[in-house]
Amino acid sequence: MPVPIPRQRAIPAAESGQAQGAFSPGGPSGEATGGPAGAAAAPHAATTPVDSTTNLTLLVIEDDPAGSLSVPEMLDAAGKPIRIRTARNLTEAERLLTDDVHCILLDLALPAPGRAATESDDELTTLKHVLRLAPRHAVLALTASGDAERGAEAVRVGAQDYLFRDELDGRLLSRAIRYAVERKRSDKAERRLTESRLRAQENARLERGLLPTPLLEGSSLRFAARYRPGRSRALLGGDFYDTVRTPDGTVHAMIGDVCGHGPDEAALGVELRIAWRALTFAGLCGDELLSTLQQVLEHERENDEIFATLCTVDIAPDGRRAGLCLAGHPSPLVSRPGRPAELLPYENGGPALGLLHGARWPRRQVELGGEWSLMLYTDGLIEGHIGEGKERLGQDGMVDLVRRRLAEGLTGEELLRATVNEVRDLNGGELTDDVAVLLLDRTP
Repeated sequence: MPVPIPRQRAIPAAESGQAQGAFSPGGPSGEATGGPAGAAAAPHAATTPVDSTTNLTLLVIEDDPAGSLSVPEMLDAAGKPIRIRTARNLTEAERLLTDDVHCILLDLALPAPGRAATESDDELTTLKHVLRLAPRHAVLALTASGDAERGAEAVRVGAQDYLFRDELDGRLLSRAIRYAVERKRSDKAERRLTESRLRAQENARLERGLLPTPLLEGSSLRFAARYRPGRSRALLGGDFYDTVRTPDGTVHAMIGDVCGHGPDEAALGVELRIAWRALTFAGLCGDELLSTLQQVLEHERENDEIFATLCTVDIAPDGRRAGLCLAGHPSPLVSRPGRPAELLPYENGGPALGLLHGARWPRRQVELGGEWSLMLYTDGLIEGHIGEGKERLGQDGMVDLVRRRLAEGLTGEELLRATVNEVRDLNGGELTDDVAVLLLDRTP
């Protein structure tokens, strides 16, 4: 609980020699200590940041016909006068609550709007009204001498600290104002940090839920994947992939890339992936499948300039051959024992989805053999730079890199991890584009 200002006798202005700086709310509403007269302005969304060049401004909300409340002249930490404004009621306070006010000193005895001073079913109604009126301002509660219980309750409700009404001292009051302003700033920073952390956790849970879970039950093929979004602190980008096994034993794999790598592209990639899975289980394949996916893209994209590349592979139940369709996408890499890793044929591929209405995507049959490893990837893996120049890795560079890693005996997750890490190292840092790599292995 904040420590109240120690009891000291309030020093009247006439005794302290500070008649010019002292302020009594019994006078006209306005501002003391060199500040402008009470300006009529609508309250702003935030207070002016406090720094070494900013004078602190205190808004006193107090209605005392006797004018017994005396707010002494105060200095901030830099020795500058703390400006004082006063309001006799909440309507006047709202008018004076401009964005250069840093702290509010509220007399808890002030009646709430529409409530008589003798009604005490909720003694903090006025404070709650002020907190709603000025949620971004520091608030000091002013209570009767010795009423620490009410002051502590005010802090619990939302005030930064409380003071005793008849014990205002310039030095201690200025310190309380600075403390309240800094505490409010700290509370806001902590709240923003907490909200940011919660949003990040929620986004992470959402994005993890949107990443695919391969459905390969009953298949002898081994699966591995690596995914690295280009967006900072994101788990999901515009790249997408999936792998499923249909009831006839065929294994279907796909990888795609929506142009761009922001949250809108990520959402569209998820839609296309889910549509691909549903259409695949419905029995569509090849050109018919890609034509339907293009219709989905055309209906879901934000504008006509958005397109997506795609590579689909359907592997026969015996695992020895596959059908390949390319929609503006790089061709997969296949490696087999006794032969160097190479790209599958990429001639006669079709355009990216969303570019040409009525386009066609021929399905090409390829022989895989009895033992093989098939790697599908997005262009983020091949478009990274080599060193400080403008030269890019390209497909040839990627093929050479994978061949070296295979020669070292790397397979599966280790192969993908080493490949992506080396591509990043060659780029001289993190890759700016999304990267997705999918690996399917068949061993005897």
